[in-house]
Amino acid sequence: MRRTLLLLLVLAVAGGWLLAGSGGDLRREQVIAAGVPLTEVHPADGGKHPGVVVAHGFSGSAKLMAPFGDTLASRGYVVVLLDFTGHGANTEPLPDQVAGTDESTEALQRDLATAVAHLRSLPDVDSSKIALVGHSMGAGAVTRYAAAHPDVTATVAISLPSAVVASPERPSRLLTMAGALEFPDFREVATSVAAERADREARIVPWVEHISILYAPETHRATAAWLDQAFDRPSADDAIPFPARRLFGAGLLVLAFLIGFHPLVAALAGPAFPRPEPAGGLPGRTVGPVVRLVVVAGLAAGVAAVVARLLPTTRLPLAVAGYVAAYAAVTGGLLLIGGRWLTPYQERRTISGTRLLPALPYAMVAIALPVHLGMTWAWPTGHRWWLLAVVWLAFGLLASASERISGGDPLRLLAVTGVFILVLTAAAVTGLTHGFVLLALFPLIGLMLWQALWSAILNRFAAPAWVIALVGAVVVAWPLTVALPIVSH
Repeated sequence: MRRTLLLLLVLAVAGGWLLAGSGGDLRREQVIAAGVPLTEVHPADGGKHPGVVVAHGFSGSAKLMAPFGDTLASRGYVVVLLDFTGHGANTEPLPDQVAGTDESTEALQRDLATAVAHLRSLPDVDSSKIALVGHSMGAGAVTRYAAAHPDVTATVAISLPSAVVASPERPSRLLTMAGALEFPDFREVATSVAAERADREARIVPWVEHISILYAPETHRATAAWLDQAFDRPSADDAIPFPARRLFGAGLLVLAFLIGFHPLVAALAGPAFPRPEPAGGLPGRTVGPVVRLVVVAGLAAGVAAVVARLLPTTRLPLAVAGYVAAYAAVTGGLLLIGGRWLTPYQERRTISGTRLLPALPYAMVAIALPVHLGMTWAWPTGHRWWLLAVVWLAFGLLASASERISGGDPLRLLAVTGVFILVLTAAAVTGLTHGFVLLALFPLIGLMLWQALWSAILNRFAAPAWVIALVGAVVVAWPLTVALPIVSH
């Protein structure tokens, strides 16, 4: 126990140190301009500086783009990061589910205009030297804005989703970047847009995909070098701040919370109980029972993927999550019905669920604190509070059904999770839900593996199924609810 506590202390201190020192001696201020939350990042030295507005992508936030604030401010730029409509701390709803309508385009352009105007108004900014940097949805927004405003000196578009926002005439001085592991369309857009003008350039960043490109040192060096060239500034040879410092700090905090869960449950629950084997002596991991489980889970998830498209939950004011929540809930309900064809498990001894209730706030803090400090905005605002309850209950039903049909067996639970993810992927590919789901698959897989790990620990200590479901589901539901944008319907 002492070694575990020492390890937890080391991880927490190391994570806190990485997070606390991520901004260096840069000066930061949080402001709201015309309803748009903005984060200012100022260089340590005085005088006038060029200014840069940094824009996040769909389901991102200013916090997600904070490493670009560190990089550019350390190179002598004043940076303004914004939360677009519906994202982060911005409670104004996005006009549609996927930021694809004219109304949403206008909202994003209006937010950018607010950020640029605020940047120009800052006393340490040379208002004649303004640049834009954006990722994904934000890349499209800044490219469109620069095309309509020739006074923007330079633009960097990272993972630009479509070429229609640029033309051979505008914008000038455009750098496009894409990850080598992104979908081919992103690389094709980057190279085709750059080829239209001599003052454009394309860069394919190796070994990164749609999210990790934001933390790649090459992405940051290329961005800073492009802006230095556009503003005719000497190219600095100093090392840039490590872009993934916040991410690593958050990761260490997550690891501390993961390791700390076992001793917490042990202290609350007392001695562990062995998990019972299937009734009738049939081994729980033989091929037959597992195949039946996968077949039942696949049928349930397949039906749910279709039914979820028809349910009114798709009208929830939370982009994409309405479908995903309905898919999880319907899958869970069908698994409860179909579970009677699977190998039954013996009734097991369980402890009182009230003894384990402190594990619930622990789980909330474990997911919300590291994400908010080191990754992206993770504090529910506005409608997100009641939407969190809806998404949480949906994934709680799925978790409860998965526990019942798997009998608490970790491998069987992973099999159900794998089927759920595969069918959700197929739903995105076939158009049953938005393709953005494909870009969010890796984080979702990580969250569901986290849930499965805690399920195994709680099962070992004979926790009731409802406690396992609620504690595990919050780990998945919280990030989905706080990251996906609020929409008008």
